[in-house]
Amino acid sequence: MFYTCGPNEAMVVSGFGRSPPLMIAGGRVFVLPCIQKIQRIALNTLTLNVKSDKVYTRHGVPISVTGIAQVKIQGQNKEMLATACQMFMGKSEAEISTIALETLEGHQRAIIAHLTVEEIYQDRKKFSEQVFKVASSDLVNMGIGVVSYTLKDVHDDQDYLHSLGKARTAQVQKDARIGEAQYKRDSVMREAHAMQEKVSAQYKNEIEMAKAQRDYELKKAAYDVEVNTKKAESEMAYQLQVAKTKQRIEEETMQIQVVERTQQITLQEQEITRKEKELEAKVKKPAEAEKYRLERLAEANRLQLIMEAEAEAESIKMKGEAEAFAVEAKGRAEAEQMTKKAEAFQQYKDGAMVDMLLEKLPLIAEAISKPLSEAQKITMVSSGNGEVGAAKLTGEVLDIMTRLPLAVEKLTGVRISQVGSAVY
Repeated sequence: MFYTCGPNEAMVVSGFGRSPPLMIAGGRVFVLPCIQKIQRIALNTLTLNVKSDKVYTRHGVPISVTGIAQVKIQGQNKEMLATACQMFMGKSEAEISTIALETLEGHQRAIIAHLTVEEIYQDRKKFSEQVFKVASSDLVNMGIGVVSYTLKDVHDDQDYLHSLGKARTAQVQKDARIGEAQYKRDSVMREAHAMQEKVSAQYKNEIEMAKAQRDYELKKAAYDVEVNTKKAESEMAYQLQVAKTKQRIEEETMQIQVVERTQQITLQEQEITRKEKELEAKVKKPAEAEKYRLERLAEANRLQLIMEAEAEAESIKMKGEAEAFAVEAKGRAEAEQMTKKAEAFQQYKDGAMVDMLLEKLPLIAEAISKPLSEAQKITMVSSGNGEVGAAKLTGEVLDIMTRLPLAVEKLTGVRISQVGSAVY
């Protein structure tokens, strides 16, 4: 069988298969008849009127305090709901309210005993917070939560609070009278000060008006002087401007003449430059070109001669080296031959030498006569006393005569130290 409950109550199902019991706050549940049991507990908010009559405060003054508290079983907290079910299951809301009320009243009395009347009366918020804090800690252990606590009334039978009120009233009345007197005094002072300020303002206004009138007159006079001065300066400036204009016209006329003269000079200079360039193009440039051409030709000829001379010198050098090598080789061969001839001469002596000389005489005669036949001129030189001191042969004759002993020596192998006593 299904059972339901609203959000302001909780259902507890116990019995077969429900250990621990099932607690549902606002909802539905299926219960097996005969073997399971369902119970309900209210979750409504309970309003408690907490009264504490004639409780002695810390200073021994009896007062009566009334507070209003709102409490309820917390259905959303499973632990608190389980605790409330254990403590209040089967009890009515009135019985639950009585238990919560007694708990709150006890804590309220305890807090009153630790405070003075002035602290409770003047700082009600602090008193309410203390009661709420202390009572909540105990009621939570019962599964009840304190929603709110407010101090409603504080009174006593000894007129203690009334006496405090009288003293405060007297103080307030005194302060009111003093404040009223001070206000009246301040009002009179402010009125006198305002009158003084009014008179001062009036005098200042008159002084300012006088100053303004004076400043107006002075400024007007100054403006008149300035206007007259400006008029005079304007007339003088006009005349001066006329003179300046005439002078500027004359200066511009002279400037135009100077510009014209400058342009003429420029044209003349340009004409001179043109003629110089024309002269340079027609006369100077060709002359310089011809000079440059001749210089280049001379330089080329000089370089050609130098190169030819170097080539000829190199050729002569190489030719001389070749001839020297040939002469040296020939000399070595002839030396070897002459050595052999000398050995033969040692054997044959004079007979061999005469035979060889006779064999070579035709060749010697041919060698001597050939250069002499090519001689073109013979110069005779006298010593001054009618005798011929020397004969100079031109051409290759002198060279042949010088080389004749060597030729004879090469041909015959006989060294000749002198050929005759004179050469003709």
